[in-house]
Amino acid sequence: MPDERPGSGKRLRIGVDVGGTFTDLAMVDETTGRIAFHKVPSTPADPSQAIETGVRELLAKNAASPADVAFLGHGTTVATNMVIERRGARTGMITTKGFRDVLEIARQIRPHLYNYDIRRPDPLVPRRRRLEIAERIAAEGTVLHALDEAEVVAAAESFRDDGVTSVAVCFLHSWRDPAHERAAKAVLRRVLPDAYLSVSSEVLPEFREFDRFSTTVLNAFVGPRMAHYLDRLLARVRDTGIVAEPYTVHSNGGLMSIATAAATPVRTCLSGPAAGVIGAAVVAAQAGFADIVTFDAGGTSTDVSVVAGGQATSTSARDVAGYPVKVPSIGIDVIGAGGGSIAYIDAGGALKVGPRSAGADPGPAAYGRGGTEPTLTDANIVLGRLDQTALLRGAMPVDAAAARRAVQDRIATPLGLTLEQAALGIIRIAVANMGRAIRGVTTERGYAPEHFALFAFGGAGPLHATEVAAECSIPTVIIPREPGTMCARGILLADIALDFVRSEIAPMDAATWTRAGALFDTMGAEAEAWLAAEGVPPAQRATRRAVELRYEGQNFEVRVPLGADVPPLDEVLEAFAVEHARTNGYAIPDRGVELVNCRLTAVGHVPRGAPEPPPTGGTTEAARIGSRRVFFDPRHGWRDAPVYARELLPVGALLAGPAVIEEMSATSLVFPGQAATLDADGNIIVRNEDDTVRSAAAREHADA
Repeated sequence: MPDERPGSGKRLRIGVDVGGTFTDLAMVDETTGRIAFHKVPSTPADPSQAIETGVRELLAKNAASPADVAFLGHGTTVATNMVIERRGARTGMITTKGFRDVLEIARQIRPHLYNYDIRRPDPLVPRRRRLEIAERIAAEGTVLHALDEAEVVAAAESFRDDGVTSVAVCFLHSWRDPAHERAAKAVLRRVLPDAYLSVSSEVLPEFREFDRFSTTVLNAFVGPRMAHYLDRLLARVRDTGIVAEPYTVHSNGGLMSIATAAATPVRTCLSGPAAGVIGAAVVAAQAGFADIVTFDAGGTSTDVSVVAGGQATSTSARDVAGYPVKVPSIGIDVIGAGGGSIAYIDAGGALKVGPRSAGADPGPAAYGRGGTEPTLTDANIVLGRLDQTALLRGAMPVDAAAARRAVQDRIATPLGLTLEQAALGIIRIAVANMGRAIRGVTTERGYAPEHFALFAFGGAGPLHATEVAAECSIPTVIIPREPGTMCARGILLADIALDFVRSEIAPMDAATWTRAGALFDTMGAEAEAWLAAEGVPPAQRATRRAVELRYEGQNFEVRVPLGADVPPLDEVLEAFAVEHARTNGYAIPDRGVELVNCRLTAVGHVPRGAPEPPPTGGTTEAARIGSRRVFFDPRHGWRDAPVYARELLPVGALLAGPAVIEEMSATSLVFPGQAATLDADGNIIVRNEDDTVRSAAAREHADA
């Protein structure tokens, strides 16, 4: 946690989100609430270099001193990229005799039932480096065969001769009793003092050996290089003159120290997107929206998630580049749809968009960097929805003629369409794909989208938000300030957090619930120790509890939040029936219920400060910076649409569609028949015009 230091009196908090193309930065002054944003090109070879460059430029741009920085947090894709590119450490694995092939056998489920060309990725540890050890603990915790330490020594020596730098320790049923894994770790540390060790009972003390083995191996695979990256990051932060300890966002949207991230880097695999969801939840709640669907559309992908009752939904299992990872994370679905998604005609003559992307190099045809294939960005330029001369407030020149040529030659002419029809077709297909992803996290999981608002951010989110909302029957769209840097801003709104888990598979009766209470007490003590080590003052500490339950005979469980305390058994069973019915569409009142996992989240609340409100003076007309012809849809055709500078719009501004609102990181579109207002926090709220008028009248009546 940041501490008080001498300086100019400012207390600055900086959030950094490292993306594939740009590194985004957001900075808030705790004393005034003033927010500043900045972007620099990413440096994939060493992401910490862009972080240092961006921090220096951000401070200089705002006449701030490194001594004023009380907090620095960052989201990173380093671990994910290592897995995708298979650039991790040379890893070995020791496991219980007879179980070296668990990683190969997996769940015995084909990735795609009818496609024989799809295969699972090869294990990160080849079979010759998966060594078996004589030991066995039963599922109930009794020792069936004592650990043979001599075999551990032999395995360690074999790893040393083979150049292994990281070792995963994965014994059967270590979630029940970790004694054998702890003993093996001590032997490995003695024989291989410089090796990175990843122990399953420390990384994931849960049952289901394949998920536990896969997660532990992936942690070992990325561990050494992630630790090296974090060391470089810390050194570069120190070089800037900042003395605050940097934090890293992990997959559940919380913050953790460099030391914790280095020990369990597998937790960072959804770092940046998770921060965006957390930030969206906080900003939406401040605006009076507790139920939102987050819609983060960038250049390559679109991330969608649900926030219900102000809380982000979560999951305990995901895939990273085809490898199962069982760590608590925010429930985010990702599809290959973004501004750079390429439009093409498939073998059957149908128009398709994505998932292949033009990326940043060469990028869309309009970028003038050699790209010739039409993209979603090119389609928006053809229809006038994006500026015809430059993006990013003039920093990125646009070749509109190249965009028109790409859409005409590759799509319109082959399909016998007009240029407008082809461009609109590209957009509608992309919108349909985005809408399908949103229905996947709402309707298919028991949420009614018409009861939610769409929170749009990312560089491409606000541009497509109103059409996506209509596609999914969502009545309201919320667009935050500088939506293209929302993930960086989300880091400033995240709390320090870490998840703890214990498996306890037993019928849900009074005796089991008593044991569960004891497990929560144990995890609570571990959480207190961890929060103290992270420097969180006692007054800012909190815990949240949850259980995962299932009906007898089921194979998968449902998570039931408990809050800060452990409620009575009957209340938990009732809550499970409600959650099971919402998730699966039914409940079985007379069926027995089993406890599977007890989960506890340690939380260290971070002071955020109130954001600086947008300007209250000025007029809507003064914020108008021009107009241009925009093609909205066949019914409205080409329309003259006023263009507004978002930073000049005053609080309470009411814009009737058609309208275009531009800012540095994004463009927002208001269709004919819609209206946009600017709320007290600077968010753009877009609704159908009749709904907006009724809302304004209701506010006036309430004020009267």
